[in-house]
Amino acid sequence: MSTDTAPPARPRLGVFKFASCDGCQLTLLDCEDELLGIATELEIAYFLEGSSAPAPGPYDLSLVEGSVSTPEHVDRIRRIRADSRHLVTIGACATAGGVQALRNHADVAEYLAAVYAHPDYIETLATSTPISAHVPVDFELRGCPIDRGQLVEVITAFLAGRKPGIPDHAVCFACKRRGNVCVTVAHGTPCLGPVTHAGCGALCPTYGRGCYGCFGPAGTTNLPALVPLMHRDGMSDEDIGRFLRTFNVTAFTAVEEQEPGTIQKEGPR
Repeated sequence: MSTDTAPPARPRLGVFKFASCDGCQLTLLDCEDELLGIATELEIAYFLEGSSAPAPGPYDLSLVEGSVSTPEHVDRIRRIRADSRHLVTIGACATAGGVQALRNHADVAEYLAAVYAHPDYIETLATSTPISAHVPVDFELRGCPIDRGQLVEVITAFLAGRKPGIPDHAVCFACKRRGNVCVTVAHGTPCLGPVTHAGCGALCPTYGRGCYGCFGPAGTTNLPALVPLMHRDGMSDEDIGRFLRTFNVTAFTAVEEQEPGTIQKEGPR
């Protein structure tokens, strides 16, 4: 009698896209050598960016890129959540609504009329919202785009059954570790590093540019202390509002609301 036994089934991975640019999905493909190890440990069951043979759920781990921006998205993310044992959102669009959430502060009908010849053919929601506004999320990986090393850490942590070791501190910590001279102190350059989640390795300050917040708010922020420095360096309240409301507009808006009076609300968003 044969004693051969079938190998244990590998956990099934699904990668899904909503309103986004695909950059965070491409980060997974950019893992190169690491991707070979991931593919050995996981069955990549659904990943339209990397496979022409998608398989139906259930999925042990789902990575979701993009914001919820259309009525169809609402129904679809609920189905994906029901099919997923663990759901991780990746990137600024999925975790904070993305740049498309700038429309949350404007008239969507005006945008539609300006962009489309027949706006009545377009189905869209008045707002662009993160995935967590619609379904429970097990972990959020920040960035625009996400960091490759952090993505590998999240997948590795899932395989090991532990919490991902993603830092929650500000970009300033990364600047100190790289030995960077502070661009605000030394050059009077406005920088969101003190209130921005680490993950980029302080890329912009390393090359003399102020951080512009692509990883969203850090675990703790202190806008009342930062705003006067930006005023000192020539920025108006309107300038600061625009500086904050880019890739992670909904997340930084929430920080402003928790710290009322920091920035005057008059003027366009």
